[in-house]
Amino acid sequence: MTNLDGVFRREWGPAVAALARWSGDLTVAEDAVQEAFTEALRTWRRDGVPANAGGWIVAVARNRALDRLRRETLRPGKELAAVLDDITARTDRAGVPHRIRDDELRMMFTCAHPALDPQSQLALTLRLISGLTVTEIARALLQSEAAVGQRITRAKNKIRHANIPLRVPPPELLPERTPHVLACIYSVFTEGYWSTAGPSAIRDELCDEAARLAGELCALMPDLRDAHALAALVLLHDSRRSTRVDADGALIPLDEQDRRRWDRSRIARGLDHLRRAAGAIGPYLPQAVIAATHATAPRWEDTDWALICAAYDRLVTVTASPVAEANRALALGFRDGFDAGLAALDEIADDPRMVRSNTAASIRADLLRRAGRNVEAQHWYRQALEQAGSDPARQFLRRRISECAAPF
Repeated sequence: MTNLDGVFRREWGPAVAALARWSGDLTVAEDAVQEAFTEALRTWRRDGVPANAGGWIVAVARNRALDRLRRETLRPGKELAAVLDDITARTDRAGVPHRIRDDELRMMFTCAHPALDPQSQLALTLRLISGLTVTEIARALLQSEAAVGQRITRAKNKIRHANIPLRVPPPELLPERTPHVLACIYSVFTEGYWSTAGPSAIRDELCDEAARLAGELCALMPDLRDAHALAALVLLHDSRRSTRVDADGALIPLDEQDRRRWDRSRIARGLDHLRRAAGAIGPYLPQAVIAATHATAPRWEDTDWALICAAYDRLVTVTASPVAEANRALALGFRDGFDAGLAALDEIADDPRMVRSNTAASIRADLLRRAGRNVEAQHWYRQALEQAGSDPARQFLRRRISECAAPF
């Protein structure tokens, strides 16, 4: 039987977006899709997975939503009948809500409403669009699960009580909403490209979805340089996707990847978006420059670390992110020597925002290993292992620990 988790990851966002547009209620949409997946777990085990699994999920979710709306509404009968007639009129002949290509983009702009605080916007969108669990979102945002759960609940309640419309806003409102939409697309890609939990290091469906949504946003706003910067970043990173794991799903670090297998078409498209992004002021342009530097280097030894360090300097200025500073320290290690990288890493060692992340520990371990300080490297690899999310990440860190323990 097809892995239901894979179907869930692939179909959750489109189904919730379609049901939200159709019903006008995020909670109704999410609950209905969840019920549909619960029924799928029972039915598909017996009957097999249907050819159009997504259509099946949306159709069952629609029926569950209709049942709930009929059961819970307090409106007079004639008004309720009119509402249900209107909903039914927006379905196709097969009884499935008519799919519009920007359903998820519409959802993201809705969640980007200025009435919601930025952290709640991002958490809600990751839940509704990507289907990430509260645990996965908390790890991705470096927040507690309780805080993330409360943010999602409050955001949905705010949208409902304030009657925030589910739509792409008019042109005059786009500038205040787009930073969040960009952040959400990037977070979807990040979770797909470097999964925070589970058996796989990569979630192909999330990578594909992020690339699609970035392209949709560029088509919607062709003059938005930050959108092109994000599209460049996603495509350039994603060009390496097939070489990031081996046949057994084990992680392959960048310096060991077969560059002949990188997707040259995606690199070319990414570089085209990068050219159109010139002058962008957000955080995506310097990251795209870093990705482009790696993507165009013929060999690991040819990497232009000076250019990468300059891009990280810009990224740190724009974001003040300790994660960016930690990665900058690694780049400095390759440019100026590993001791210089370790000294730069010391500057953020006590930043409380890094408590829930193993990024600093992993980078410190890598710098120490490359400097030949294997005993110290083992300690920090073990520290990183304690906070590693996905199974391949843990396996990779165990491999590094074994390598550091091996006799010369």
